[in-house]
Amino acid sequence: MAKKITKAKVKTKTKTKTKSKPKRTKVICMSHKEDADGISSAALIREAFGGDCVLVDYPGQMDALEAIKNDEKLKTLFICDLGLSNKNQDSFVKVLSELRKKKVSITYIDHHDLDKKILKQLEKIKVKLIHDINECTTVQVYDAFKSKLSQHSSFVAACAAITDYMEDRPRGSKLLQIYDRQFALINATVLTFNIVGHQKDPDYLLYLVEELAESKYPHDLPNTFEFAQIQVGKLASIIGKVKKSMKMMKNLAYMEVLDSGASGAVNFVLGLSGKDVGVAYKERVDYGIYAVSVRGSKSCKIHLGRIVNPLATELGGSGGGHDKACGAVIPKSKIKQFLKEFNVKLS
Repeated sequence: MAKKITKAKVKTKTKTKTKSKPKRTKVICMSHKEDADGISSAALIREAFGGDCVLVDYPGQMDALEAIKNDEKLKTLFICDLGLSNKNQDSFVKVLSELRKKKVSITYIDHHDLDKKILKQLEKIKVKLIHDINECTTVQVYDAFKSKLSQHSSFVAACAAITDYMEDRPRGSKLLQIYDRQFALINATVLTFNIVGHQKDPDYLLYLVEELAESKYPHDLPNTFEFAQIQVGKLASIIGKVKKSMKMMKNLAYMEVLDSGASGAVNFVLGLSGKDVGVAYKERVDYGIYAVSVRGSKSCKIHLGRIVNPLATELGGSGGGHDKACGAVIPKSKIKQFLKEFNVKLS
């Protein structure tokens, strides 16, 4: 009888495919969207390194950073012209620490007054810091990466220095000397009015970044002069409103702005009041807060940003900035308290 031949059962191991993590290739620049220094910084980073741009205001700064943190393709992050406050600085370092653990390269470029403790923490986690309170952010970007930039980028930096009132600083003034002053002034002004007037149009702001990165002059962009003229008309109408509506305290003058930006009105409040400090604030309905702009005269000897930062934090908001120009975000219910306590601290 023939033997029954049975096939031996061979156990085969099935290989389970593990999903490989997406390769990190993306470059992102997160920059301030509310002024020419932030927009221009983003433009120079785009020209030098390419990548995507995320433009934010201060109330939305940390939400945007959290979203960027979760991008698995992120390889390189630039953060430009975004100062920190007592309220968000620890969270900021925490998010950057998490990104560094993922081997994301981070460069933080800024000119706002920063807590020395935070600067040390950022250095410890090996964030590349480019920080000088004496030069605007765009000038620092240009200086750091000029080997990767066109000659035109020096003009963009000079305009940013003008709009941030820092064209008299060593590096800023050197760049401005390259160009006709009036030519630079009119381009800086046109750029500023187009930025301020398009804060609710993120696509247009990104368009400005792209055009500046392509070595375009603000005056060459379609309809920029016409739009700036409209904004100037609106600003002119504020003068009468400031005279009528601003209120005085011992050490400051203030005004609530209803139909324009606070940053545009605050200089009129400062100038027309004769005080050393002017404050303008406007309600941000979307956030339930007041956006506050503060300006100091040349004779103001107090560093306003260092007063506003802790005061705003104590009241549940945030703030800070330069010695004679700073801002804050204050809960609606605390704006009167902010004004009273700020007035006292100025004494």
